[in-house]
Amino acid sequence: MALIYVGGSQAVAPVTVQLANLTNSLGQGYNLLTAAAFLSMIIPLIVFVSLQRYFVRGILAGSVKG
Repeated sequence: MALIYVGGSQAVAPVTVQLANLTNSLGQGYNLLTAAAFLSMIIPLIVFVSLQRYFVRGILAGSVKG
């Protein structure tokens, strides 16, 4: 689905597509897949932890009190 939005080129494929291409049809290369998946989670986790205060504030601002 992600390749449809970017035009189908493997050169500009998102990280999820590149992760899916790391293993072959027999399931070999799962060690590369787990290492790459862990590394791709680091940046979103750092952003979330650093901006957690604003994230919670935004959730609480949209809540209805009654």
